[in-house]
Amino acid sequence: MNNKFLKKKYFFTLLFTVLLLLVLAACGNDDNDSNNDTSNNASEGNNENTEVTVDSEMGQVTLPANPERVLAPFHEDTLLALGITPVAKWAIGESVQNYLEKDLQDLERIEWTMPLEQVLSHEPDLIILENSLDSYEGSYEEYSAIAPTYVMTEEVTKDWKKQLQVFGEILGKETEAEKALADYETKVKEANGELTEILGDETVAFMWVTGGKYFLFEENRHSANMIYSELGVNVPILVEELGEAGTAWDPISLEKLSELDADHVIILGNQKDEGIETLKNSNVWKNTAAVQNDQVYYIEDESNWTNSGLNASEQTIDELLETLK
Repeated sequence: MNNKFLKKKYFFTLLFTVLLLLVLAACGNDDNDSNNDTSNNASEGNNENTEVTVDSEMGQVTLPANPERVLAPFHEDTLLALGITPVAKWAIGESVQNYLEKDLQDLERIEWTMPLEQVLSHEPDLIILENSLDSYEGSYEEYSAIAPTYVMTEEVTKDWKKQLQVFGEILGKETEAEKALADYETKVKEANGELTEILGDETVAFMWVTGGKYFLFEENRHSANMIYSELGVNVPILVEELGEAGTAWDPISLEKLSELDADHVIILGNQKDEGIETLKNSNVWKNTAAVQNDQVYYIEDESNWTNSGLNASEQTIDELLETLK
């Protein structure tokens, strides 16, 4: 066998060996990469947040992330705005927040005092309470023994926009909260333009009639705050004179209503209420500008008007526009 043939055979054998080693090395790298990816994914899965730590009225608290059974009595409006249905709805006896019933009608009621046995029966993953705990039957420690409990600060309790942001944070719904607020601002802007065309400089007053008594909304009382400050509706002089809304809502006398100089008056309450019957038969009331000009309107359900929240505000805007058009 000549040397030339041996050299050629040796060359091809060496080349094959080198190629084989390269292939094996590549396969090994692929396996390592695959193993690394699996390890990384497992690590990421292990690091997935199962808890969230937030500030509350009780200091920093650690809560479960993305709870499935949430109980937030009287603040179901905010939960619904985030696409969450609570495990029970706030009630005083048979009375509920009527404006939310289209979404909550099938839920069991929970008494506003939050009896511990009722709370326990709903098996919540998370309990959300207002900053003042005095109205609840149980203590913070007792509710916390049932489920992780978040107590809102006074600001979060009173400001539904801030509440929506905070609920979004603790419930893993930040994106939904941002979108809901952005959509609301668009709605307010559009409504502001429509009301300017409808009313011009005319004023509007809002009054709830119940149990034969008259409750005139101050500028910052419930939905009036949104209507006057955000929608830009002009305030009647008598309403300005009432000053800031206090904790208690005192009724106004029929005689005092004779001073109501509003161009338009929206009256909330059951048409069969004795107070409305008295108004319709009162010469004092009949001599007011709104009655004289046939600019008095009646709305049966006051629930969204006397509450605050995204749903309450949007329903009120829709009803206000529909009433005044």
